[in-house]
Amino acid sequence: MTDSHQNQQVEDAIVTEKRSVSKIWLIPLITLLIALWMTYYHWANQGPLITIEFDTATGLEAGKTKVKTRDVDIGVVNKIVLSDDLSSVLVTVRMDKDVDTILHQDNQFWIVSPRVSLSGVSGLGTILSGPYINMAPGIEPNLSEHFIALNAPPVTPAGTPGLHVTLNSETEFAYKKGDPVIYKGIKVGEFEDINFNFEERVVYYNTFIQAPYHELITTNTKFWDISGAQVQLGASGVNVSTGSIESILTNGVTFGIPEGLKIGERVTERDFFDIHPSYSAASEERYKFSANFVIYVKDTVRGLQVGAPVEYRGLVVGKVLSINETENQKVQLLEQGYDIPVTIGIQPGRIQQPDTTESVQFIQKQIQLWVEKGLRATLKTGNLLTGALFVDLQHYPEEKYIEQASHVGLNVIPTVTGEFSQITEKVTAILDNINQIKMQNLSANANLMLTQISEAANALETTASKVDLILDSVQEDKISHTLATTLQDVSSFTEGFSEESQTYQELNHTMSVLQQTLKDLQPLLQQLNSTPNSFIFTDGSTHRITPKGKTANGESN
Repeated sequence: MTDSHQNQQVEDAIVTEKRSVSKIWLIPLITLLIALWMTYYHWANQGPLITIEFDTATGLEAGKTKVKTRDVDIGVVNKIVLSDDLSSVLVTVRMDKDVDTILHQDNQFWIVSPRVSLSGVSGLGTILSGPYINMAPGIEPNLSEHFIALNAPPVTPAGTPGLHVTLNSETEFAYKKGDPVIYKGIKVGEFEDINFNFEERVVYYNTFIQAPYHELITTNTKFWDISGAQVQLGASGVNVSTGSIESILTNGVTFGIPEGLKIGERVTERDFFDIHPSYSAASEERYKFSANFVIYVKDTVRGLQVGAPVEYRGLVVGKVLSINETENQKVQLLEQGYDIPVTIGIQPGRIQQPDTTESVQFIQKQIQLWVEKGLRATLKTGNLLTGALFVDLQHYPEEKYIEQASHVGLNVIPTVTGEFSQITEKVTAILDNINQIKMQNLSANANLMLTQISEAANALETTASKVDLILDSVQEDKISHTLATTLQDVSSFTEGFSEESQTYQELNHTMSVLQQTLKDLQPLLQQLNSTPNSFIFTDGSTHRITPKGKTANGESN
């Protein structure tokens, strides 16, 4: 037992070192893995960053301001910085992942805030929630990450069904974005953008017509202004027209096809149209061709305007194109007896002729023949209130033959004196006759006549005084005696007609006999009045008396 015990003591124990990881380190490892996973998840599921360029950042806050479309949150403002040139504000927005496919190149962004205008009130919901950025998706296939915001909400979001047209105006109209397009009292569109062409000096308006009203736009459609209340003073009188209440407060246009024009082909893509001042001006555009002539006005052209009607026997056949627009007019205007040239146009479409160049040539030949036979032009007053004039064409057979003349390549239609000038000439002639009277001799004769009348009046007064003296010299007793004798004769005459006098009784008897005679004649007068021929012819109702002869012994048959 001792040996074995010693052997056990001799042998040394072998010790090996072992390293082990503490379980406590599992906690930070798991935490790190979770953080990495969350980072990857956030990175993998976050939306794209886009940059929106604004003029100002009014009401925008980083980390708070939302980006919405159709009132659904699709992003949030991440950062707001100024551009390098300080001309704008760059707003970085973190968009949601599910909207990265709708960031089209033509998307529209704008700030929604309370807005009050003549068109209405909008954005009242942002008074409590604060402004937000609204997005209107576009339709372009290309995507983008940089956008330029609008200063105001778009009139027509991209993709809205309808038709875009471009209107242009050369007159003094003042339309703005959002002004209405009205058709028969219904708002069917709005002005979107306004561009001014400096080379052409024309204002162009990009306008949108909503569906289904865009189907009304054809090649023959005309647009005209209906802003406010329009008052036109012309040869035909005073014309007042108004549009809707919205167009009265702001501005607006309407459209349609003038009476007499065909509907035309439907417009399916952007096209250009003119804005006319009124419906009448738009209707005038149907006449593309006109035969132009010149008339010389010897008297005044005050009241005659460009566009005034040209009438032939009361029918409108054209209009005035220009007044005194010829070459070297400044030199000719100073010459004595200068006649003012007025250019008129006779439109074939107004006289039931095709609107073609062939019709223009036909009218020129016809007018030339009529001028040789007495066709003349004259200025007449179309309206006494406004004093507007128009050109009237009439035949005057008594006018002398005049060879056809021309001026600046245009045939001349001779003129006759206007009605106002005729009245003026007559009044002038009367005044000239009055002026030719020798007023000094007339005044002397009048003074002599008044002197003679005064002398005659004095003589008459002297004669009346003498008559008064003669009457005073008559004795009053002689006048009384004469008056008494006259009254006695009158009394004797009246006694002869009293009821007891013989004259009265004879007169009464005569009246009674006359009355009885009239009664006896009454049946005869009635028969004469009803059947005046009964005295000559009988009607068969009375017995006809047949003459009878006598026999030899003296008896009647």
